[in-house]
Amino acid sequence: MSLVKRENYSPTWPGFLNDFLNRDWYDWNNQNFSLTNTTLPSVNIKETENEFEVEMAAPGMKKDDFRIELNNSVLTISSEKQSENETKEGKTVTRREFSYQSFSRSFTLPAIVETDRITAKYENGILLINIPKKEEAKPKPLKQIQVS
Repeated sequence: MSLVKRENYSPTWPGFLNDFLNRDWYDWNNQNFSLTNTTLPSVNIKETENEFEVEMAAPGMKKDDFRIELNNSVLTISSEKQSENETKEGKTVTRREFSYQSFSRSFTLPAIVETDRITAKYENGILLINIPKKEEAKPKPLKQIQVS
């Protein structure tokens, strides 16, 4: 006898009603969009003849929010950001919301990069890190060898 896993793709009526009725429709803070209030920034890595380019999408941040570290051949990009908002309505209701966001991404660099010449800049919501290659790793032009 074999066991077969059955997937139930159709929502059940009681489950749908509970979800609909238990939701606070007037509370439109961040928890309606992300329960953990965290995201992991997307990264593009491009390779050219002379360097690697790391692009990280991090809109709404400042350049001081980033921490970029190189430990041996591991490049780590991280950030921690805290914010506190306070809303007062009249004299009896005070609402305070705390937000804490952090991320950390690590990349192992190949031996062909020059770790002493890595640069980074933050512009228009994109963190751009340039990692140059060593001269011996760059492609050499075609060379003709004479047969003697």
